Amino acid sequence: MVQREINFVRQQGFESATASTCGVLYPALQFQPRVIGVILLVGVAAQPPLLFLALSAVLWWNVLVPRRNPFDRVYHRLIGIRRGHGPASPAPPPRRFAQGLAATLTMFVGVSLLAGQIVPAVVGEGILLAAIAAIVWRGFCLGSFIFHQLNGEAFRDLLPVRK
Repeated sequence: MVQREINFVRQQGFESATASTCGVLYPALQFQPRVIGVILLVGVAAQPPLLFLALSAVLWWNVLVPRRNPFDRVYHRLIGIRRGHGPASPAPPPRRFAQGLAATLTMFVGVSLLAGQIVPAVVGEGILLAAIAAIVWRGFCLGSFIFHQLNGEAFRDLLPVRK
């Protein structure tokens, strides 16, 4: 297990993560951002406001009802069961905070597109794509990082680690 993967899992709020537990948690925690990344790419290419508003609604659902996160359920049914893993535990506060930020930003993009405000929408899409890229390729979640900073937690263990 790479140290950046352990850091990512801890960033998400699983402070007691170890190399052995990260083997199960890391792929499960990466599933949602990867799916959202694909949805965002479609949204950026096609610019449908309702896609962004629907994604915002799902992300808000994840924040408000973390035990019923549809991404976690799909991952468990498609991948987790085959690997012999149990269902994911509900998202801890740092992950929910990050989902709330993403929900707010996707709502902003959707409303901007509905209002015909293309420049703010494109800026929001760029921020979302950069954040997803940081999660998927660097193991760094800006939303969780902000959560930890707002709570006065040290950041040295939350930054991505180079290989």
